[in-house]
Amino acid sequence: MVLLAAMASAGLVAAQSTAAEQASDWRSANDAVGQFKRGHADILKWEAQNAPAPVAEPKLEPGFPLPTMESVVRAAWKPHLELRSVMSRLGQENADRIATGQWLDVDARHQRRVGGFDELLDVAVDARKAWLSAVAAKQALRLQQESLDAAQAATELGRRMVKVGNWSAYQQSRVELGLSAEKTALLQARVAAAQSEQALLKLLRLNGVYQRLDLPDTLPDLPKDLPSGERLNAELREISAQLPVVNQTKAKTNFDLAVGAWEATLGVARAYRNEVMTQRNLIVDESVLQYNGMLKSVWELLSEVQARAQAQRNTVNAVRDYWFAETDLLWVLQGGEPTSFVTPGAPAGEGAAAAGH
Repeated sequence: MVLLAAMASAGLVAAQSTAAEQASDWRSANDAVGQFKRGHADILKWEAQNAPAPVAEPKLEPGFPLPTMESVVRAAWKPHLELRSVMSRLGQENADRIATGQWLDVDARHQRRVGGFDELLDVAVDARKAWLSAVAAKQALRLQQESLDAAQAATELGRRMVKVGNWSAYQQSRVELGLSAEKTALLQARVAAAQSEQALLKLLRLNGVYQRLDLPDTLPDLPKDLPSGERLNAELREISAQLPVVNQTKAKTNFDLAVGAWEATLGVARAYRNEVMTQRNLIVDESVLQYNGMLKSVWELLSEVQARAQAQRNTVNAVRDYWFAETDLLWVLQGGEPTSFVTPGAPAGEGAAAAGH
């Protein structure tokens, strides 16, 4: 849900009008409503409705398209010429299963029979995680931009209220600090998105060929169909039978850790998506109605909108962490050994670091 939707409904989106007639109307409106605390919100609404058309943004160079995790896995395999013979021995059907994330349908006996099978999976794991990080960073950047837009609107409103004496400089200073924090967060989000994109380009060996990637705007939704515990334990027994005895205990330990992270991240992601965001949306919608009915101040509405924005960013991180955990679990059930596992609910950045290869 777009962050500014509620604020636009409440008349908080600021825009500057350049026409002389509009400027005159603004001054008249300011004189008429300056004595009312909510009058300036209405002025901002009027300006937004009469603002000139936005300047078109320059077109970006076409990026390398990576719409899905399947596409990034196949793209990651391509520059590894040594994997062609591995995929040939593995068979197209099994290679397709790995690319599409259906690793549980790949016969565990390939662990011994097909040389280079481990490397094929390693490349797929790295590609999936790098793609998830880049898409999540892109989505977080968009949400942070919306948060900044809201903070800028609130700051402009506060400045006008100070000018007509409806607000103190002390009250405005708190809003200005909030705007500074949002600007800083946007810079951090922009750098994180750029670095994640470049890391993925480098992993695909496309840096120097493409300057950017064409990534989806959002992460994949949580899956509806999940493997049962019985199925997972059966897969563990199959892969353990292909491993040396000394590695079987380690495989069981990794399995327990992977399942624990998978179940926990799924629970956290579902809670954010189904519970937290549902309640946050309801609170914002109700706050808009109360604001329009003069029962809630613009600052109370802004506070609720900002709380929802943070919940949206937390939801992105939670969904990203689930897909990290799923990748680790699939990898473990093919004999992989992750160096670490995802920590559910870790602050932004920590989940990605914990999910490192």
